[in-house]
Amino acid sequence: MDSTVIDIVDSHHHVWRTRDMPWLSGPMVPRIFGPYEPIKRDYLIDEYLADARAGGITQSVYVQANWPLDQVLAEVRWLSEVHQESGWPTAVIGSADLFAADAVDVMKWQAALPIVRGTRLQLHWHEREEFRFASAPDRMKDPVFRKNLGALEDLGWLFELQVFAGQMADAAELVAAFPNITFVLVHAGMLTSRDEPEVRDWRAGMARLAALPNVVVKLTGQGTFVRRLDPELISFVATETLGWFGPDRAMFGTNFPVEKLWTGMPELVTAWRDALAHLSTSDQTAVFAGTARRVYGLPN
Repeated sequence: MDSTVIDIVDSHHHVWRTRDMPWLSGPMVPRIFGPYEPIKRDYLIDEYLADARAGGITQSVYVQANWPLDQVLAEVRWLSEVHQESGWPTAVIGSADLFAADAVDVMKWQAALPIVRGTRLQLHWHEREEFRFASAPDRMKDPVFRKNLGALEDLGWLFELQVFAGQMADAAELVAAFPNITFVLVHAGMLTSRDEPEVRDWRAGMARLAALPNVVVKLTGQGTFVRRLDPELISFVATETLGWFGPDRAMFGTNFPVEKLWTGMPELVTAWRDALAHLSTSDQTAVFAGTARRVYGLPN
């Protein structure tokens, strides 16, 4: 099997500076993944590389980390400099306020940096306040948002889609309205628990999204709600998700340093390798490297 492992680092990134993120440098703010004192500090490229290499990671994609929206240009500019100095991250997903009139101008500026491949603005909303990011569950219906999202087709960019099961019907309608844009579903649809009603709603939403060919899925973030490394949960989510999407539309990622709150990189990679060990060699290679290379335009 190809030994390449590509890390798609979701939600919070592997090169962060507390000074740029008020939620890290200021008072503790409730977050979806629970208390985070151990990572409430700088996490720069040398530390990430030590973690990544210990887990066999050979390339990485940085996904925006909630810098203030008036600093999203500075974020990708800095990451481009980090890449020039170290070769990491391999690619970047930026952000822009897609509810603002100037969003397209912001994204065009970011697109001048060849390392940038797309954008994310988190749309997830939940009845539990600490689980929500968006101001309402239906923000993806906003006409300004949709107009700005349409610009991704001309940029050749993808959109990182982060929603809960209860939002997936609306998400599917959104995805269907933009068939020429690739949507990357974050954290395998963010299953919050193994309770039967939760699993039922998640399954229905995932099947609906998987029916749309311009959706791919990331096998990431499974410690988010249980706040531990749970191999049984990882195996369950991997099996279910691959049943809908298949290996050519699914890709692994670590979600470090958030998952560093409860596990090490080698242990996390091993748990996912074990969960996928029943697949053929070519299918495992797709999930750990091939799909990410294609979706994010990474070099071989």
